[in-house]
Formats: sequence, C-alpha cells, structure tokens
Amino acid sequence: MSSGKPVTIVLIGAGSASFGLGTVADVLGHAALRRHDVTLRLVDIDEEALGKTARLAEMIRAYRGSRVRLEKTIDRREALPGADFVITAVTRDRMALWEQDFRVPLAFGFKHCLGENGGPGALFHALRNYEIILPICRDVEGLCPDALVMNFTNPESRILMAMCHLTRVRAVGLCHGVLMARGDVARWLGRDLAGLDIVTGGMNHLFWVLRVADRASGRDLYDELRQQVRTHAPPLVRKLAEVFDLLVFPSDDHVGEYLAFATEFTGTLWPYGRERRPAGDAPPPDWREPYLAGAKAADDRLAQPGGEIVVDLIADVLDDAGRWEPTVNVLNTGGWVENLPPEAVVEVPAVVDAAGVHPEKVGPLPEALAALCRTQVSIQRLLVEAYRTRSRKLLLQALLLDPCVDSVARAEAMLNHMLELQKAYLPRFE
Repeated sequence: MSSGKPVTIVLIGAGSASFGLGTVADVLGHAALRRHDVTLRLVDIDEEALGKTARLAEMIRAYRGSRVRLEKTIDRREALPGADFVITAVTRDRMALWEQDFRVPLAFGFKHCLGENGGPGALFHALRNYEIILPICRDVEGLCPDALVMNFTNPESRILMAMCHLTRVRAVGLCHGVLMARGDVARWLGRDLAGLDIVTGGMNHLFWVLRVADRASGRDLYDELRQQVRTHAPPLVRKLAEVFDLLVFPSDDHVGEYLAFATEFTGTLWPYGRERRPAGDAPPPDWREPYLAGAKAADDRLAQPGGEIVVDLIADVLDDAGRWEPTVNVLNTGGWVENLPPEAVVEVPAVVDAAGVHPEKVGPLPEALAALCRTQVSIQRLLVEAYRTRSRKLLLQALLLDPCVDSVARAEAMLNHMLELQKAYLPRFE
C-alpha cells in the first residue's frame, strides 16, 4: 500500500476497558500511521461499553492531534466492507465463565492451574469463543476477503487453528507473552533490549527462548541467562529451565496450564476474586470514569499505549518496511518449528512487509519440548474437528489426551456437566 492511500482498520471488541482502549491509543499515537489516511472503525455488541471507548477515543484523538477518522457501530457487517485490517479480541461474560472453567474441572478431581489456554477448562473456553470468532471470519470472507485478520482472542493457538482450518481468512495471532519474556531477559541480564539478539520458538504460552546473544559481537549469553533464571524466575519456570536447559515463558500459571505437575508449584487457588481480595472489599473503581465525567482532561495516562505490536505490524505492511518482528502465531506450514507438524499453530518471529507476514524458521526444539507441544497440537486438532462435526466423542478424546486428566469416568461426567452448564454459549454436541 502506498503512502497516503486510504486505510481502514476495524477493531472488533473495542469496548474492552483495557485492550480496546489501549489499541485505540496505539492507532491514534503511532507516528508511522500519520503518513496514511486512516479510518478506525470501533465495533462492540455492548453499546454502552462501545460508547465509552468512542468518547475516550475522541479525547485521545484531540490530545494527540491525530487525523485518524473514528467511526463506531454495534454491527460488524456495517464496519467490515473495505477493511484492510481486522483486529479481533472478543469473548462473552469472561470472568464468570472463566471461573467455571477453573472450578468445575477441579471439582471433578482434575488438578490444573488457571483454566484459560490449556488444561481441561480451556476446551470450553475455546468452544465458546469459536461460536463468536468463526462467524466474524465468515463475514470477513464475504465483506473484506483480502483483509489481514489479527487475532488476540484466547485461547490463542486453539482459536487460530480453527480460524485457519475452518475458514479462508488471512490470519495471524498476536500475544504479548514473548514481549514480556524479552523484557525479563534484558532486565535479568542487566542489558538494554536493543543490544540483545533474542529468538524464541514454540507455541503460545509454551514457547522457549532458543537464542540469547550480544547483538554487536554475537557472543552467546545463554549461560549468563541460566544463572539469572536461578535467582529471578518463578518456581515452575526455574525448575523447567533446570531440567530442560531452556527458558520458557516466564509465568508459572500460563506455562503450567499444559503440564500435569504444575500445581506442585502453583497450587490450586482461583487466581482472581475472593482469594485475592479480602471479603467485603469492593472492586477497584474504573479509572476511566473521571475522564468520562469531564472531571479530568485527556493526558498521557489516558493516551498510554497498549503495549501490543499489532499497530507496528499494520505500519510494517503499509510502509513495506520489511521489518523483523519478534512474535507472531501462524500455521507451521513452512516448517518454522522444524519438528512440529505443519497443521500446528506456532509462535515464531517474522518479517513483515507489504506482501504480509513472513515467518522465520527457528530450527527444531529439543525433543522433550517438541513432545510437550505435539500433545497440545493433537488436542487442538481433535477439538477443531469436534466443533466442525459436533462430535461429543471427539471432545472426550481431546479431554483424555490432556495431561491433567487422569480418569475416563470423571472426564465424561465433567464433559456432560459443562456442556449443560454452559449450553447457552455452546452448540449442541451429539
């Protein structure tokens, strides 16, 4: 796309108080987008939440002196025609259902942590969000088939696998996990991130730091990093680095979702809600309210960047930048991770230019780590096929492959219970 050409970005899930507003701030404040004629269309089915984001967006727009045009609608089919980029971050009743995803498997005797992206709870999280994201993709197919869809909806790898195998959209998945890991590595080494050559590879929330070197000299710094991991990393990440020699995503709860033994390190308390807030304490106030009420003028706090790289990728495409980006989620069709199957969703670096996203080959993972990832790929393939065919038997197979599931009878009982409990959000499985 040449400079000055009209560009339309559609943000679906704009009503989110954190992600939606942060992405808006990124679009309105990104220097490279000032060279283009940008329209940002805000979409959310929650009209009240959408209205708040739109009002705050106008304040940020004026504060930044941005020329981006802002539009809003509760109907995505109004927003999608002519879109060049579609950003998706969608869910329904997130916290209440997430708590079910965590507590119900635990009640049936399955020790797991977090229940968001891996483990038995993530199966239902994925199914619910398939019901939302796949209709969006079908609208994209019909209304803006050339658009690049950039997904943040979790469980990231399970969602992207369904998008890529069940629809024809051009899609990549994005997550800030690698960005957090890169920041931790730089901080632990006491170095500036720009001076480090860091390469990661694997799966979303189960990726591994494969190379750490001094960018100028090429000197390998991994032994220094291992020493720092012993001091700074959380317990499960520290143990995994000790056993497997490589640093995994530096958050025990996220990486622990894929491991049967994670609760030895994380425990089994629900990480939100009552266990984290004394009984009777009210939730914290919405920090946006003084701005919405007119009691506070737009400032750097309101216009703070969201910290994701989605707008950087958009700028890379628009400017034909050919820039290296540290992380994207894509199908492994080019053997980007050599010893994972082509149908896997992998998280690897990429070069981004006007032709799109070009993943980088990172070589093979050590066999033990590849085996951990392959199990998740098999679970995801079964889950996608179960959703496509509405097969309860395939759902059970996917559950029984999960490392945290150790009983057929309890898995069947839990599956039946959850399908009934969340039936308002799910299709019917036979």
